[in-house]
Amino acid sequence: MEISILKYIQKAKEEGKKLLAILLDPDKLLIDEIEELIRKINQQNVDFIFVGGSSVEIGITDLFVKKIREFSQIPVVIFPGDFEQITDNADALLFLSLLSGNNPEYLIGQQIKSVKKLKNTSLEIIPTGYILIDGGVETAVQKVSNTKPILQSNIEKIVATAIAGEYLGKQLIYLEAGSGAAIPVNTKIISSIANSLNIPLIVGGGIRSKKQLEMAYKNGADLVVIGTAFEENNNVLKSIL
Repeated sequence: MEISILKYIQKAKEEGKKLLAILLDPDKLLIDEIEELIRKINQQNVDFIFVGGSSVEIGITDLFVKKIREFSQIPVVIFPGDFEQITDNADALLFLSLLSGNNPEYLIGQQIKSVKKLKNTSLEIIPTGYILIDGGVETAVQKVSNTKPILQSNIEKIVATAIAGEYLGKQLIYLEAGSGAAIPVNTKIISSIANSLNIPLIVGGGIRSKKQLEMAYKNGADLVVIGTAFEENNNVLKSIL
């Protein structure tokens, strides 16, 4: 990619181009499966491959990214559950701060622990406000971070949290219902946030159909992330895209 990943996302937002990322979770996949998965991803119009999980074994993320690199030129972005998932073999890192929770460990603690690894990294570091909302099930993110998601009915709080993230200097807002969510992010929430922000909006969690994907885009998502649906059915991209 000739320009930085953040600038690419920002430019796409300005031009009204909608982006797609596939999330590969080392918690749920085997390295031996990567070649086949990447082959299917390469066949579709996918902009980014996100890699990360809530409780990945130390060292596995690096191995996953190296393996992905063998079979694809699609930019790889780390979506870390903790600082141990950082690897220089990716293109960029979403430097996440869990804005929706009250646990300082995921608001700033993990970020401090990552500094030693990031000081001399070649990774593009993208400050990202992460907002977890209720997807109808208790997610791994909720368990690991020991935080509660914001109820989808509390749109005012969700929007205020997103705006606060922008005021704090975040370059992206990542709105998620969590891995394996039974209920995707409500389109009213997406549109309310999109109309309130000047920075790109990422939406993930619970998107399993073409209609859900299109509605997320229509209501203002600049980048949609598909994870569980692809894990459950590697051919889902053919029906969604």
